[in-house]
Amino acid sequence: MLTRLGAWCGVLTGLAIAVPGLIEAFTGETAPTSFVLGLSPAFAVPLLTVLHLQQATAAGTFGAVAYTVNAVGLGLFGGAAFTLNLALFSLDDAVAGNLLRGPTRVALLGSALVFATGAVLFGASLLRAGIHPRIPAAYLVALPAPALAARLPDTPLTSIVHVVAGGALVWLARSVSATGASADVTAARPSTR
Repeated sequence: MLTRLGAWCGVLTGLAIAVPGLIEAFTGETAPTSFVLGLSPAFAVPLLTVLHLQQATAAGTFGAVAYTVNAVGLGLFGGAAFTLNLALFSLDDAVAGNLLRGPTRVALLGSALVFATGAVLFGASLLRAGIHPRIPAAYLVALPAPALAARLPDTPLTSIVHVVAGGALVWLARSVSATGASADVTAARPSTR
């Protein structure tokens, strides 16, 4: 059940990143797209957990450390994404700019840095373990990019980055379902000994 829930949360996260990114390529940032983007990291936690559980043995200690750093970074960046997209988005530019001069800026940049580091480490563990498909395991590039581009002006490039990151998450979520289903079938087979 956890595998299925993690996979569905991963699809939801990927769509919540890719669809607003695609829309913003034509409309620029809007309140509805910001709202969806601000909530998207919360749904990534179950996917991250299931990805790690499926590869824990193959990933070893490095995988466990990578998962932990990514989970902490996801929690921090989830708060940053929420703040940027739901709180600061609706403030006057002058007020938001004033807030971002102080410790808020350091906290937001720090959370993006921890998340990007965790995503690179976890992406590397995905590639090393070889349990999930290699292309979406390019997570190590696709996921840090939106975090690092969060405060850049919206451009077609930032939209493409969001679409690629969301697509990678949907693909990984689908691989979780496939890997989980094959593991369930293997576990259900009677022993031939």
